Amino acid sequence: MKINIENLVSISDANQNFSKVARLVDEKGTAIILKNNVPRYVLVDFSLFSENADADDNDVDIAATRILAKHIKAFEELAR
Repeated sequence: MKINIENLVSISDANQNFSKVARLVDEKGTAIILKNNVPRYVLVDFSLFSENADADDNDVDIAATRILAKHIKAFEELAR
């Protein structure tokens, strides 16, 4: 994910002036909320979210299989 510096908002600013953050999301589609100057949260326009949230189960199964295969030794150790 590429981060546009114009979409960055401090957590204190988001807390004190949420309507400003909402307007930013309306204009740009997303806002990145920083906590201790590190990107921590993403606020996304719901229409963009719902478009991307329609991943089907096959995508999840493929990702899970890839993660399991990559970290099988760690999972075996945790299973003991």
